[in-house]
Amino acid sequence: MAASAAAPLRRSARNVKKEAAVETKIRSGDKQAASHAIKRSASPNLPKRPNAKKVKAEPVSPSAKHISTISARDLGSIKTETAKADILKERKLKSFSAFSKKSPYPDFARPTAEECRAAHKILAKRHGERLRPEEVVAPTNAAGCGDSPSVLDALVRTILSQNTSNKNSTRAKLSMDEEYGGSDKWEEIANGGQARLEKSIQTGGLAATKSKVIIGILQHTKAKYGVYSLDHLFEASDEDAMKEMISFQGVGPKTASCVLLFCLQRPSFAVDTHVHRITGLLGWRPAAAGREETQAHLDAVVPDEEKYPLHVLFVTHGRQCEECKAGGGNAKTCELRRVFKNGRFTPPRKTIKDEDDGNIKKEED
Repeated sequence: MAASAAAPLRRSARNVKKEAAVETKIRSGDKQAASHAIKRSASPNLPKRPNAKKVKAEPVSPSAKHISTISARDLGSIKTETAKADILKERKLKSFSAFSKKSPYPDFARPTAEECRAAHKILAKRHGERLRPEEVVAPTNAAGCGDSPSVLDALVRTILSQNTSNKNSTRAKLSMDEEYGGSDKWEEIANGGQARLEKSIQTGGLAATKSKVIIGILQHTKAKYGVYSLDHLFEASDEDAMKEMISFQGVGPKTASCVLLFCLQRPSFAVDTHVHRITGLLGWRPAAAGREETQAHLDAVVPDEEKYPLHVLFVTHGRQCEECKAGGGNAKTCELRRVFKNGRFTPPRKTIKDEDDGNIKKEED
């Protein structure tokens, strides 16, 4: 009992000494030491700092260091941007799935197969026939639009061609190749970061947006497949290939359709600004239809065998015809406009003869 009674007294004595020490520290003005003494007195059973067990610090990864420097505001912005990208992705996939095999305008019957063949003959007579090449070869002196035997390369080339001229997209592609020491240097492009890529393709326009899209595609592809390649799409169905490509941020139906049409050599009717404008003049789409709705409609109604030549010929015609190019006037010299006057089809009285083999030329790089 004596020992048991003595223990509280000894503890009390120790506490008295500590309280006295705290009071001394406070009086001396050493607030930090006083605070430490108060904490020690409040937790008398804590081990002394010199005897505390040392824990080896784990190395911090570069990504972890980066995350630790992101403010709450920046983190919220990143989350918002990611959420928006996910919403847009779902919308694109939902829209494509809804009209992948049917037109969004089921009551709009045009163009008929006869109209497609008539337009093809008129344009081939004026610009020369366009035959699908037996082998896809990536051009070395131009960006091209889907022109590459590599799906990833074809996709990047098509992104560079978005919303700009052939001249500008070609300058951007050649500049990018020079910057990274050649074409298709995907690992170096990905590791070099967006700022370096943006600078190298700035002559093509929208460099900030396009560089972000390209870097994102490269990172996603390597993370998912372990390699910088999308060539597995050669074995995919048309629908699955389109879905995978439009799932990338910054890749829409037109870009994916170009890769499907030129690289994968599938029947797909891509609608760019020239195709959209001319099909409006011909009455092949509702007047209020946007480019994506027009593409879904024409892809559903244009015969498969006419999709490649008509797309290429429409693009060529839209660039060269003084009446059908942007801002062109109605000079009444374009045969295509005469046959489809005011958007109404009047079959030609005489059959347009096929051109001789000497006048047939393949699609230019």
